[in-house]
Amino acid sequence: MPELPEVERVARLLRDIGVDRVVESVTTSEDTIVLRMASEIKGRKVRTVGRYGKVFYLEMEGQGRHPVMHLGMTGNVYPYKSSSKKEDSQWPPRFMKFILKFAQVDDTPSAEVVFIDPRRLARIRLCNEPLKEPPISNLGFDPLLCMPSLSEFIPQVQRRANPIKSLLLDQKFSAGVGNWIADEILFHSRIHPEQRPNTLTDEQIKTLHEKMLYVCETAVGVNANSSLFPESWLFRHRWGKGKKQTSDFRLPSGETAIIKWITVGSRTSAYVPKVQTLTSTGKGKGKEKTVAEDAAEDAVSNGKRRRSTRLAERPSTSPYFNHT
Repeated sequence: MPELPEVERVARLLRDIGVDRVVESVTTSEDTIVLRMASEIKGRKVRTVGRYGKVFYLEMEGQGRHPVMHLGMTGNVYPYKSSSKKEDSQWPPRFMKFILKFAQVDDTPSAEVVFIDPRRLARIRLCNEPLKEPPISNLGFDPLLCMPSLSEFIPQVQRRANPIKSLLLDQKFSAGVGNWIADEILFHSRIHPEQRPNTLTDEQIKTLHEKMLYVCETAVGVNANSSLFPESWLFRHRWGKGKKQTSDFRLPSGETAIIKWITVGSRTSAYVPKVQTLTSTGKGKGKEKTVAEDAAEDAVSNGKRRRSTRLAERPSTSPYFNHT
């Protein structure tokens, strides 16, 4: 699922292309909510593009509501691009849910962006005040937009008893943090994913606070381009474990360490036992998995993805969009 950095990249793209331009047209097929959105935003100028957590929105000028969107599991937004490759030049592309066309401004030609949704899990709402209405009003703090001060953060963490990984994934606590970001934050904080927040010291929570900002700011700073993430990040070594059958990587100190995977709150969590130890007072109930077991789980998951993709190719009237 796209997390905070990936959604910020989408918001930046839309800011660069759409701000101060009129929506000339909205192209879709059989999507009731998109047709409703089209009728409300066509002919209106985009004032700004915002993001909060994993949600982004277009704030429009004039009368009417504003579209608030979530990318779901595999959604994305792309600009129109010409290409010599047939598969890249196809327009509209596969899994298109809608295309926004922005009008020409002076010498700047018109431009198009497409919202794709292969797994049909994206969401769109129309809101009068995006920041004051669900889904955004139901979210916790955004690490980049409104990170609590350390004095506020410490008690917020220490009063929780569920595993720290589960807490970080709770969008009502920290909006925008997903599975890989949570694992990265905990790795740099040297905190085991099962550790109970109410067992953490003030110093550990201070480090957690710092690393949450560090991971989010670094990922957004390179526009979510994972090839530019630091080599010392867990992210650069956690993928492809099923193919390579290895989980070794080198710590910033130069030492070799092993990545292991456990299930915490039904989510697979990558961690490095050498630097992320679980204290007896913070013991949880996660199940540790071997590389082979996790690879098998990935294979099952990939099979489900393929089935989902086949289903996604069937015509639909978009029951997966919120009809509000």
